[in-house]
Amino acid sequence: MAPRAAPKMGSTAGRSPVAPGARASGFAGARLRGCGPGAAREGRAARLAVMAFRDGEKMDRPLRVAVVGGGPAGACTAETLAQGGVETYLIERKMDNCKPCGGAIPLCMVDEFSLPPEIIDRKVTKMKMISPSNREVDVGKTLSETEYIGMCRREVLDNYLRKRAKSNGATLINGLVKKVVVPDDPTGPFKVLYNNYDGDGGKGKVGEPGEIEVDLVVGADGANSKVAGAIDAGEYDYAIAFQERIRIPDDKMDYYKDLAEMYVGDDVSPDFYGWVFPKYDHVAVGTGTVINKTKIKKYQQATRDRSRVKTEGGKIIRVEAHPIPEHPRPNRVKGRVALVGDAAGYVTKCSGEGIYFAAKSGRMCAEAIVEESERGTRMVGEAALRLYLDRWDSKYWATYKVLDILQKLFYRSNPAREAFVEMCEDDYVQKMTFDSYLYKTVVPGNPLDDVKLLVNTVGSLIRANALRQGKGLNISFGSKPNEERAVV
Repeated sequence: MAPRAAPKMGSTAGRSPVAPGARASGFAGARLRGCGPGAAREGRAARLAVMAFRDGEKMDRPLRVAVVGGGPAGACTAETLAQGGVETYLIERKMDNCKPCGGAIPLCMVDEFSLPPEIIDRKVTKMKMISPSNREVDVGKTLSETEYIGMCRREVLDNYLRKRAKSNGATLINGLVKKVVVPDDPTGPFKVLYNNYDGDGGKGKVGEPGEIEVDLVVGADGANSKVAGAIDAGEYDYAIAFQERIRIPDDKMDYYKDLAEMYVGDDVSPDFYGWVFPKYDHVAVGTGTVINKTKIKKYQQATRDRSRVKTEGGKIIRVEAHPIPEHPRPNRVKGRVALVGDAAGYVTKCSGEGIYFAAKSGRMCAEAIVEESERGTRMVGEAALRLYLDRWDSKYWATYKVLDILQKLFYRSNPAREAFVEMCEDDYVQKMTFDSYLYKTVVPGNPLDDVKLLVNTVGSLIRANALRQGKGLNISFGSKPNEERAVV
């Protein structure tokens, strides 16, 4: 059925008066085309009068926001907006998306985001840090009986969060965004053009053209964000993450039931680490790199080689690869557009953590919009989105900076990586690290222990530097067995 014609955006009929030079950043009419089961609302939206609103002006209809991208960042943005009275559209192309992600989430996220136990595949209470020379250090000795790192599959977590956003009032659209049209007139709407796949369960390859018009846009569409491109948000370095899901024999899976492994060395990555993380009925084996993306498959092979004894006999059931941002974009807010999650560049260096920060940034962005719009009843502009940005930077800037320094310090050479693994054996280091990771707070340390840690760190780095200037470590690259690989 053809949609009813919407009022022309240039029409003055029904407009509220706007004083010359006054800031106006909204409209009252909206079009929602090609939304399958949701198309029934199309006529209602099209009948609304077109009207401009100043920032902060009371509106006669709810604020409308399009959230592009349905991962943790987008789903948590949409949920919080919908709960706060904002008319919310969440657009996601791949409803079964399996992002190549380790899938680790901190304990605080389980409570903070009310995650049910059934979406957590494994509760990791032990980790092994494995150095370039294959020295193994057991990490997790300081965890209590109730503390763990949650391991989940992204397709399960993301689907749960999207469904919860929908149950709270967000309109979920299975669509691929093709373009975000930024209005020339600051009072005009944003047009989001997409291919709609709702009619065929998301299995179609083409879809039907769809369009929505909204007041604000939140980009949660990952490292290759179209929303970021629409506002010239700027470029950033990105890593390539490569991961294989491997179903291994039951006896070997039992070894990984509550254990994760992290491998460091220039064979597995020149600037990151390789991992073996347990999932429901398989393990995820992966690695990543920024500085040598063309060698990613060789780094992956080296990661598999180093974990071969514990994973041999397995069958690869899925291969995944995806770009991961390395630092925040130069511009994360512009006008009535904000970026969250990977689109904004919120992945930490050193650890590569992104799930919690994606969900948290989405929620914080939405909270600022709900707060400044007085639960969707007033128009908001860039000032409201800047509030989100200020709060985010105030809370997490130091975390990103410290992890950036640690990566540059300890991932620069194999001797430095040996020093890093050596430090991880210290109980105080483990406690401080896990407390900071699990609860996302900067834990105040004991001054005496801090001094000891500083001395030990300096000592480890001096030894690392001496090895680097001498013959150092002879680490082979490729597929030799572990016992032949490392020679000091």
